[in-house]
Amino acid sequence: MRIAVIGAGAWGTAVAIAAARHPAGHAVTLWARDGDQARAMQAQRENARYLPGLALPPSLKVRGGGARQALDASPGADLLVIATPVAGLRAALEALRDAVAPVAWLCKGFERVPEGAATDAYGLLPHEVQRQVAPRLRGGVLSGPSFAQEVARGLPAALVAASASPAVVQALVAALHGPALRVYGNDDLVGVEVGGAVKNVLAIAAGLADGLQLGLNARAALITRGLAEMARLGVALGAQHDTFMGLSGLGDLVLTATGDLSRNRRVGLLLAEGRGLEDVVHSLGHVAEGVYCARTVLQRACRLGVEMPITESVVALLDGRLGPAEAVAALMGRDPKDEIR
Repeated sequence: MRIAVIGAGAWGTAVAIAAARHPAGHAVTLWARDGDQARAMQAQRENARYLPGLALPPSLKVRGGGARQALDASPGADLLVIATPVAGLRAALEALRDAVAPVAWLCKGFERVPEGAATDAYGLLPHEVQRQVAPRLRGGVLSGPSFAQEVARGLPAALVAASASPAVVQALVAALHGPALRVYGNDDLVGVEVGGAVKNVLAIAAGLADGLQLGLNARAALITRGLAEMARLGVALGAQHDTFMGLSGLGDLVLTATGDLSRNRRVGLLLAEGRGLEDVVHSLGHVAEGVYCARTVLQRACRLGVEMPITESVVALLDGRLGPAEAVAALMGRDPKDEIR
């Protein structure tokens, strides 16, 4: 297969590495927006900024340019992979709107509502952005529990490829399914994207609880009730409930809420120390999508009449309306109710 990965952050680089060392011998090109970064990676054979110390496979090519350059240089591509944050997805999809090859995105989150937008505006999931700006594309998402460092090292992992187009799922499976990486197919694009987005918000809450040393019982309760929140929103948006018991729901939530490599969990840990949000985000050096989509998650939930108390507390914490201890107290002070509702 001929594969172009657009975006040379940690996860884009890891996916490119996994595809390049596939036993089928794929021809993979990784596109870095920064030309200097691309040249350095090509010469040094590593992504020193995002995955230092992890060698790029000899067959992996690195070039400088964005989505349009990648499309123009890949007329016979079998798969185009967008590895930008959610904030960069719209522009990338617009550049690829005439692509014939299947297109997959790796980002997890909701698009933020632009400043000055109408009061009834709401942020979109990635597939909703694609439907709006590039409706003819055969598009889908690659998601699931995955830290870039571990995938790049070749450690075992399982992901889910979701799309309404079987061709997209088949292309992702052919590109990545191998000895160390298992790729499952799913046609519930809504459910997979909601799981990938909401788990980042819940991981901030889990980090907060751990940072406040509330104990393992509290962490287990928070993850379980967070999963219920995630499923409620997903089903209201048209997802299948069973999807949230799978890799992109429970699997990704457990990993992101408990793993030490989780940037979103790290946000909660640092906020628990009393540090300001701006300082926390700056210290990460990477995008923590939960910070940027938490308000949009809550916004969509409110429009649909879906109750999401954990998300609501995280948003109040990020907005500075509640301190760390107050956010936890707000959750624990809720009235009793039946578990299943």
